[in-house]
Amino acid sequence: MVNSPDTLDRTYAALADPTRRQMLARLVQGEATVGELAHPFAMSLPAISKHVCVLERAGLLSRRREGRYQICRLEPDALTLAADWLERHRTFWAAQLNALADHLAHPPAAEDDP
Repeated sequence: MVNSPDTLDRTYAALADPTRRQMLARLVQGEATVGELAHPFAMSLPAISKHVCVLERAGLLSRRREGRYQICRLEPDALTLAADWLERHRTFWAAQLNALADHLAHPPAAEDDP
């Protein structure tokens, strides 16, 4: 998987939807058919297929056909890229917030007004 802004955009767009996040949570347990992914949701199979396509385009899952079933599998590399991006930014902002907290806890001495 290529680490590019488009890749991150697709990953975060896919993760923005709670249905897709639940599908990925199910795939953490192991492979599942599209029908098995659809089971907990009150939506049509075509709607589920659209969600699966978004996840597939983002590289978060892969599909293979076994007979008349489509078997979905979690592809963790896209999540790793997204997590790495977040971690780099978390480290930066944590340092900034720590510096602010230190400044607020130990303000510079105020100059006396005449």
